[in-house]
Amino acid sequence: MIGEPDPKASRRPLASRSSALARAAVAALLRTRVTPNQISLASVAFSAAGAAALLAAPHTPWLFLVAALCVQLRLACNLLDGMVAVEGGRGTPVGALYNEIPDRVADSLFLVAWGLACGVGWLGCAAALAAMATAYIRVLGGALGQAQDFRGPMAKQHRMALLTATCVAALVEALALGHMTVLIVGLWVVFVGSLWTCVARTRVIASLLDRPDPA
Repeated sequence: MIGEPDPKASRRPLASRSSALARAAVAALLRTRVTPNQISLASVAFSAAGAAALLAAPHTPWLFLVAALCVQLRLACNLLDGMVAVEGGRGTPVGALYNEIPDRVADSLFLVAWGLACGVGWLGCAAALAAMATAYIRVLGGALGQAQDFRGPMAKQHRMALLTATCVAALVEALALGHMTVLIVGLWVVFVGSLWTCVARTRVIASLLDRPDPA
């Protein structure tokens, strides 16, 4: 029989939570009235700014660095909102919604902008849908009583790490060669890797559901 999921199992495992910098940032935030939900919404603002920079970067290449910085600020928000909620004791009943919905918006902003920036808008939309599907399958596993599966190869942190690296590489390529082929290559990797991740997570869920119910 499917049991109740462990709340701790719905939290992405991140080694960065134990870093001195993260703990110092949380301590500073806890001295203010900032809520975890506000931090989650801030991640969307950083993503919108990063997407705008990404769209303009083909004409102004230094904006690739702005986009890369916004990716990291988005990830910082994703780290700190959970820490302020859990370690800081400021969680709210609707916190789970703020934890998930802004993430999906942020992913879509970045990936659609990525596709438009490299002139392959349909691929950006396809990558955004594939990324959303990885999250849907993860949450579905949780709804079925399993620990949420954060495996890759193209989970959120992998997508954003690749986008950051691609932005830096695109800047170098634009300055040295006058084109940005790396943008298209990177986006294809995200799309194919996200589909692979969907398959991998689905197979794990199916294998757990197929296990005989212990007597």
